[in-house]
Amino acid sequence: MSTSKTDSVYDLVVIGTGVAASTVAWECRSAGWKIAIIDSRPFGGTCNLRGCDPKKVLVGAAEVIDWNHRMGDKGINNTKDIHIKWPELMRFKRSFTEPVPKAREDQFSNAGIDTFHGHARFTDVTTIKVTGKNEVTDHVLNGKHILVATGAKPAKLNIPGEEHVTISDQFLELENLPERIVFIGGGYISFEFAHIAARASAKKITILHRSNKPLGQFDPDLVCQLIHSTRELGVDVRLQTEVKGIVRSSGNGLTVNALSITEEDGNSKEEQIIETDMVVHGAGRVPDVETLDLEAAGIEYDKKRGIKVNKYLQSVSNPAVYAAGDVVVGSGGSQLTPVAIYDGKIVASNLLNGNHVKPNYTGVPSVVFTIPPLASVGLQESVAKEQGLHFRTNFQKNTSGWYTSRRIGESYSGFKVLVEERQENATIASSDDDYDSNSGRVLGAHLLGTHAEEIINIFALAIRLGLNITDLKDAIFSYPTKSSDIGYML
Repeated sequence: MSTSKTDSVYDLVVIGTGVAASTVAWECRSAGWKIAIIDSRPFGGTCNLRGCDPKKVLVGAAEVIDWNHRMGDKGINNTKDIHIKWPELMRFKRSFTEPVPKAREDQFSNAGIDTFHGHARFTDVTTIKVTGKNEVTDHVLNGKHILVATGAKPAKLNIPGEEHVTISDQFLELENLPERIVFIGGGYISFEFAHIAARASAKKITILHRSNKPLGQFDPDLVCQLIHSTRELGVDVRLQTEVKGIVRSSGNGLTVNALSITEEDGNSKEEQIIETDMVVHGAGRVPDVETLDLEAAGIEYDKKRGIKVNKYLQSVSNPAVYAAGDVVVGSGGSQLTPVAIYDGKIVASNLLNGNHVKPNYTGVPSVVFTIPPLASVGLQESVAKEQGLHFRTNFQKNTSGWYTSRRIGESYSGFKVLVEERQENATIASSDDDYDSNSGRVLGAHLLGTHAEEIINIFALAIRLGLNITDLKDAIFSYPTKSSDIGYML
């Protein structure tokens, strides 16, 4: 039977230790607040331990393979001898992730922040019960304010055999890479991991996506190019194919049962059976709030979209509670690390100074770290048309003949940029102000190709600051670089 320990009241109790949680904890501690921070997993959060940082280490290795293959007939010899040693790559990856939990906890402790390991659960509007792993002692923490920043987790698939599915956390810890892999869902995780695996030792890779539009938050024309590139890599991308179940087969393998639509009207369907060694979850993530008992604190939330907050990232139903990062994906931001950090800064400022600052998610770029990468910021064409905006589209599906692509043997690169169209005597509302639609601002930018993940930041800055395309054309970029191509995209 466990015992309970009631600790003194804290100015702020933080649930989570990722970038959003850490930002708020350190800011408020610097102001002299008494802080407690809780996590049921190793301290550090998704990005540092189970997400973007370790993933990018693997992407870097895959890029080396890709560069060698692209330059194989352009003066680089023995390219077929270049290969990834997966166990050694994973050891290199762990050199980044393994030091994080202790370093993060030491940083909290050195700052005077009390740390707690265990599962957090609300017992009333301002009280958190922390159940430790050993279940010997429970801690009851009372907070004048509480921050929920627990991140996201893989969504439930609700299919037979779901227990056989490998999640992204586990994929990033694989000691050996299987030869046959099936990815469920056509989002970031599936495409990124498929591109890594295809350049490592995997022989048969399949992506199954239930609709005909994977990577829906990106420009469909450039997504189509990426699909061609992915298939050319040897990945079997099957659209309009829904997984119905997974069973363990003989020899420790897995059998995936799927149903594909073979006609546009959806009336003709074909059963598919795929034998594989591993099935990886890439079908989306949801806010990780299921075990927090938010109802006990009167916190309104949506299971798929997150905690309901006001314009200051404060709970709409419990004013003592704030939320930041992936748990408030429905607030207008995206499930991205820079957004989580930004949310953390907003929450910290509002806690310390009273609600006075609102988040502005204008110009937040997104990147799929495939090879080549696909990047996007601002509006897609369909959204701009729905909003009744007047704009012109500069689109080139294939820029592989451009110097910056041709010199590195890049077969797939392209861009699409949306620029305001000149109108006479018209204004278009944006946020709280009006602006002259004659300004020629960039409404959206979508890039496919090497260094797209870097170039998109220039467009993001232009959109966030409302720069005129003349400002971009007048900029002097270093040459020859991908940045120097921006003038030709406008």
